[in-house]
Amino acid sequence: MVNVKDKVIIITGAGGGLGSEMAKLLSQQGARVWLLDLDEEKGQKETDKIRAAGGNAWFLKMDVTSEEDWRNAVNAAVETCGRLDVLVNNAAINIRKPVEEMSMDEWCAMMKVNTGSAFLGCKYAIPVMRKQGGGAIINTSSVCGLIGHKYTPEAYTASKGAVTMLTKAIASRYGKDGIRCNSIHPSTVDTPFVQVLFQDPQRKAERLGEVPLGRLATAADVANAVLYLASEEASFINGVALPIDGGVTCY
Repeated sequence: MVNVKDKVIIITGAGGGLGSEMAKLLSQQGARVWLLDLDEEKGQKETDKIRAAGGNAWFLKMDVTSEEDWRNAVNAAVETCGRLDVLVNNAAINIRKPVEEMSMDEWCAMMKVNTGSAFLGCKYAIPVMRKQGGGAIINTSSVCGLIGHKYTPEAYTASKGAVTMLTKAIASRYGKDGIRCNSIHPSTVDTPFVQVLFQDPQRKAERLGEVPLGRLATAADVANAVLYLASEEASFINGVALPIDGGVTCY
């Protein structure tokens, strides 16, 4: 059984989708979770669910591109819980346009959220983790952070590739301080948005056809990987890019 009991964990983009599933699972395993999201209504709703189930959870409204918000969030976790054990940089956006149709402003917006938020999270979490003797950072990338993917906008792929290499750079520099940094790389996840997408038979065949296991990832598949990387059992796992993809990247 993996051990995250009493660990203090910050998760961005936790108001729904993968982030809320991560928060729920980590809480069920005894972690103290901080849910950060720009959508206050959704974030507070997920936090209330965790508390109603007996978990320890807090919500903060968060603009992940704001240095002030990052400083405040990390300070709040430390002041309330005494430490910060795990940071999960999960927030991201995807402007679904091919490169020839995308504006520079749209490109920069994706970089600012997808890559910039991970940079800021690391910037403010690392000093705390170093001072307390260690910690773990988990960055949500994508299979598109490992391979070019013809069904995915180029800007998203570029931003997730940057997250992949940021992870390895952090792991190599700060491992000496007991700070582990790893990235996760989900393929297409079974979400309400994807179910709408799959109303088009061609798109459904394309996405399922690239997965050797023949099914989509679930939010639980992704959350289980985060649980492991956050746990004591992963104490020697550092700088790893972990695909959660049913074999998409094995070709």
